[in-house]
Amino acid sequence: MTRRKKIYEGKAKILYEGPEPGTLIQYFKDDATAFNAQKKAVLEGKGVINNRISEYVMTRLGAIGVQNHFIKRLSLREQLIKEVEIIPLEVVCRNIAAGSLATRLGLPEGQALPRSIIEFYYKDDKLNDPMVTEEHITAFNWASTQEIDDMLAMTLRVNDFLSGLFGAVGITLVDFKIEYGRIFEGDFSRVILADEISPDSCRLWDSATNEKLDKDRFRRDLGNVIESYTEVAKRLGIMKDMPRVIEGGVS
Repeated sequence: MTRRKKIYEGKAKILYEGPEPGTLIQYFKDDATAFNAQKKAVLEGKGVINNRISEYVMTRLGAIGVQNHFIKRLSLREQLIKEVEIIPLEVVCRNIAAGSLATRLGLPEGQALPRSIIEFYYKDDKLNDPMVTEEHITAFNWASTQEIDDMLAMTLRVNDFLSGLFGAVGITLVDFKIEYGRIFEGDFSRVILADEISPDSCRLWDSATNEKLDKDRFRRDLGNVIESYTEVAKRLGIMKDMPRVIEGGVS
């Protein structure tokens, strides 16, 4: 296989130079990390499942007008995406108290929030991705006021869509993290959804039992991580398009 130029490697994905200008190849790794990579493991098959789930979700979002970087799936672990200038922010949307919000505000995990809450975090592993306000974002020129408005509006649309998508298959969308990037068209740029949407980046609970079907199974040593990710794919109806990723590995 021809050696490709690596553009960037993160905790869970690698970006390679794409076949055409303005494109990249996004490769999903089996690496699992938590607590800013202080906890690490390799979970065989995770990248395959996340690639397929993210493809499915991004495609559905694109169909309702939420523009994103996904172009097409290339293989079990790779997808072709548009090259964007990543905005250095993680955008978190919360519907139910869990994780750091529950800890920070002393809320019982599982308590429904009065309304969906959107938070911004500055992407910097050395600083443990600190929470920031819109004032910080504009002061340090990470994004413009218009871009913030666009991200807020898109995040609420994504939240509404994902809540319905998962709710229809018996899964509660507790919260999720997304990222955005700029696409340039001449002298102008617009913000589009980037990165991934998968059980790595969403808190997903079984609606009947509140059983966790997401990365918290790894964070909290609950076990059955791949089985839970597979259950999400199964409920979304995309397992028929996927290889077997449990019992003997990817086939």
